[in-house]
Amino acid sequence: MSELEAIDGQNWEAFLNSPKAVLLLGKTDCQACNEWTEELKAFLASGEAPQDVRYGKMLIDKPGLISFKRANPWLKDVHDLPTTFIYQNGDQKKSFVGKGVERLTNRLARLAG
Repeated sequence: MSELEAIDGQNWEAFLNSPKAVLLLGKTDCQACNEWTEELKAFLASGEAPQDVRYGKMLIDKPGLISFKRANPWLKDVHDLPTTFIYQNGDQKKSFVGKGVERLTNRLARLAG
């Protein structure tokens, strides 16, 4: 069973450089972000999630993300949350705004495709 990892200023590089990683960006006061988190956690607990993928959530309003923000200048253009990014070996491959397990699994399938 996969779990949703907490991604912060200390572990983001290793996480994103994984063979496959799904990064959910949110903020602490974002209701839609919290709903997507719960939906994703339920999906991961179901055992139906691809096991060769790491899943993580970063709260971009938390302190300690200077290195992530410097390395990813596109972050300043992210205004709609939650936003989910799919990485493969450190390269950003796909992304989507909003929530939805079906949207996530479709993008992961296309990436594997």
